[in-house]
Amino acid sequence: MSAKLQHIRHSACMRVFSTFSRQQMITRRQFTMMGPAAALAGFNSAHAQASNKIILGQSAPFSGPAAQLGIQFHQGAKLWFDQVNAQGGASGKTIELRKMDDGYEPERCAANTRKMIEDEVTALFGYIGTPTSLAALPLAIKAQIPFIAPFTGAVALREPFSKHVFHLRASYNDETALIVKQLTNLGLKKIAVFYQNDAYGKAGLDGVNLALAGLGLKPVAQATVERNSVDVDAAVKVLVAAAPDAVVQVSAYKSCAAFIRAARKAGYGGTFYNVSFVGTQALADELGKDGAGVVVSQVVPSPYNPARPIAREFVEAVKKAGGEAQVNFSSMEGYLAAKLVTEGLKRAGGKAGVREGLIHGIEAIGTQSFGGFAVQFGPTDHVASNFVELSMLTGDGKVRT
Repeated sequence: MSAKLQHIRHSACMRVFSTFSRQQMITRRQFTMMGPAAALAGFNSAHAQASNKIILGQSAPFSGPAAQLGIQFHQGAKLWFDQVNAQGGASGKTIELRKMDDGYEPERCAANTRKMIEDEVTALFGYIGTPTSLAALPLAIKAQIPFIAPFTGAVALREPFSKHVFHLRASYNDETALIVKQLTNLGLKKIAVFYQNDAYGKAGLDGVNLALAGLGLKPVAQATVERNSVDVDAAVKVLVAAAPDAVVQVSAYKSCAAFIRAARKAGYGGTFYNVSFVGTQALADELGKDGAGVVVSQVVPSPYNPARPIAREFVEAVKKAGGEAQVNFSSMEGYLAAKLVTEGLKRAGGKAGVREGLIHGIEAIGTQSFGGFAVQFGPTDHVASNFVELSMLTGDGKVRT
């Protein structure tokens, strides 16, 4: 190689090296001056790479006297999400359902919610209970994160309207209206109310009062029990003394079962009606043969009645999975709520951001049937259903609709 050619190649290499060095120097200088911004850009890049996963955060009771409500709903939801993930996910995205135990206590629920928001979950999903959901709601709205399918029918979670909140189930007003209608049609007008002394119980009491007022009636007596307590003696004394035709119960399964047993022991011979949140199968398990004749309103179709395709689908899914999930109303509601999420993801379209896309997608569902369970959503309508029907415990651990 000639000396001239060697000189040309050496000069070219030096220019390339010099250009590369200047680019490195600029990059280092920019990184030094814009460290936080660069770090954030790196985080956003990593976050974008993880966008093939949808993470749902659920705070619910997985321990304590209301544990079966959280356990059963979670099992039903996970049953559907596992099926979706096994088939490639929703629009190519894997769905992860993270759970945190709040013991059905608002303070623990609020702490769990803050943690999940910090962890940047895609949406909050399947919260169990009125007091806990009310503790989480302002945090969700402030963070502009979807709050989907809470297991509560309280009007306070529906009004005022929020674009971030979506309900699958009918309201407690819908449930208590049907209960009061059924009782009065049977000629039973002396109605008492046993309710949990918190936002949930008061929401149910308001519903009963509203329904009775429409007929020119009011409760003949009312009494309370504290959340997560089975201390019902005082309530039994008050309500049995009023000799009502029926007692409408608005509490969780442990306290409702304790009240039924104690009231009957005290000589009460009337009937008991419960709203859906009681946890139908959990109540049946608690009462055993003492459950015969106890009525529970339901906000999803019966999984025990094969008339609707969704019931047949759900029962088959439980059998096929062969895991811990059981066929009951609470797990059926979790299953339907999970279907709602995936349907929203399918319709998310090109909206910027997964959260905004999910909100848009659920609103875009419009009117649709989930195997015979009708839902309806729109930009100003985030309550899917007002479906309510009555069921009765048979005393052998089963439920008849």
